[in-house]
Amino acid sequence: RAYDPVAMKEASHTLGDTIEYGKDEYETLIDADALLLVTEWPEFRSPNFAVVSKLMKDKVVFDGRNIYDAAEMHEKGFTYYGIGIKQQVSQQLDAAI
Repeated sequence: RAYDPVAMKEASHTLGDTIEYGKDEYETLIDADALLLVTEWPEFRSPNFAVVSKLMKDKVVFDGRNIYDAAEMHEKGFTYYGIGIKQQVSQQLDAAI
């Protein structure tokens, strides 16, 4: 399942019905194994993580834009993987847990 407030129409031309498209960022997370963040739209910068946590099957986040803080995500109970420099922080926190 995917959601992007701007690019979904264009994505549907390329991907067609090979994936599901969510109406919003929260609907897309229902029973999701993981969240993969690959865009920086404002609505993704500060989601309600209590809601996100309840919607997802597994609380795993792959942050391709490094907009979330690894320590805060771990405090909220998420397994967090930042791409790039934050990946090191995430791995250090995982090792400490």
